[in-house]
Amino acid sequence: MENAAPTQSPVRFERRLNPLDLMLGELGRAAQVLSGAAVATRPNPAGKFPAAGQAELTPQEARHAAGLMRVNHVGEICAQALYRGQAVFCGDAAIKNVLYAAASEEVDHLVWCADRIGELHSRPSLLNPLWYVGSFSLGLIASRAGTGKNLGFMAETERQVEQHLDRHLHELPPTDTRSRDIVSQMRDDEIHHRNTAEERGAHKLAWPTRLVMKAMSKVMTVTAYRI
Repeated sequence: MENAAPTQSPVRFERRLNPLDLMLGELGRAAQVLSGAAVATRPNPAGKFPAAGQAELTPQEARHAAGLMRVNHVGEICAQALYRGQAVFCGDAAIKNVLYAAASEEVDHLVWCADRIGELHSRPSLLNPLWYVGSFSLGLIASRAGTGKNLGFMAETERQVEQHLDRHLHELPPTDTRSRDIVSQMRDDEIHHRNTAEERGAHKLAWPTRLVMKAMSKVMTVTAYRI
């Protein structure tokens, strides 16, 4: 149990670092995520593969499911990078903990999505480094806007992701129960993140900001489905 102690309080450890060390740590974290070396802290909600009684997908269904799960994987790349970027300059220790906790669960999601993409004999988006850098940079900018706006970005991000996952539950092949189980758990977690942000005092973002976020999300989803 003594060996596990450092991983139980990652936020307190990161607060003690000076800015240079913190950014070097974030670079290492990014490399871990983008290389596929990140490990989920919770079991895959779809269970072990292959699942007993899992219906075979047609080649067309498998390609479509893989494209949707690739989009979901990119969404989780963006979300956890955004939250980690926001946490860098967040001066409120409690809110910093909220951001890091949400980022950790987003890593679970991206690992589950990566697992399912592999099962479907496909690959993650080739543009993942671009998505990560862009989202982390946006988080750094947002972190200077104050606690209320920081939580507002989190709440709006989760609201849009929730809507996006609802659409995917309708679009995934009915027989693809593994992808559906993963997406369902992701949606539940995103709802929890949104509720947490709102309970902590999230400020509603101005409509131009929400519109820009939707436009960026649309570009990401269309691109990630194919590339």
